[in-house]
Amino acid sequence: MTSVSDKILKRVRGKGRGWVFTPKDFIDFGTRASIDMAMSRLAQSGAIRRIGRGLYDYPKQHAKLGTLSPDADSVVQAVSAQTGDKVFWSAAVAINRLGLSTQVPAKTTYVTDGPTRTKKVAGRTITLKHTRTPLLDNASSQVNSVLQALSLIGKGNVDSNLINTLAKRLDDRDIKALLKARAKMPGWMGDIVLKMGTQYHG
Repeated sequence: MTSVSDKILKRVRGKGRGWVFTPKDFIDFGTRASIDMAMSRLAQSGAIRRIGRGLYDYPKQHAKLGTLSPDADSVVQAVSAQTGDKVFWSAAVAINRLGLSTQVPAKTTYVTDGPTRTKKVAGRTITLKHTRTPLLDNASSQVNSVLQALSLIGKGNVDSNLINTLAKRLDDRDIKALLKARAKMPGWMGDIVLKMGTQYHG
């Protein structure tokens, strides 16, 4: 019979180097206690790395730099799975990724529908700030990027050119997801989404 440790290691290696994970990713292999014990042993043996409380990774290796720090986005996704809170890029990052700004934020900041907090993981400080702007499940990163971008740009700074530009960043599925979620948004943001839908289908 394959041990819990063997099963965990097989899944980790299957995901590839750079994967960040929590015990929840292996809950189908046994009890939480047996999984925690197996992961602790794997970390002690060097097969995986413990990077924070309940957080582990299968670190990438570099020929000259050695073992690399985990990617911030990967860490944040694992934290999201760990806590059950939704997490996404900060508004400033969203604006950059939508191509509305060339400025790249210096600090690694994310927004969450959970409480504001700071986590130190593998020498990296990650800030999670609570946002009132909805973070939509089962929606593309473009959809949530648009919502975060609008929250930072603000009601009085959105003109028809920006609405047109944002609409071009989305596909039909994205527009439908935004229109469906209008009730969760501030009224002014919902009105802009309605205009984006008109632009897209116009």
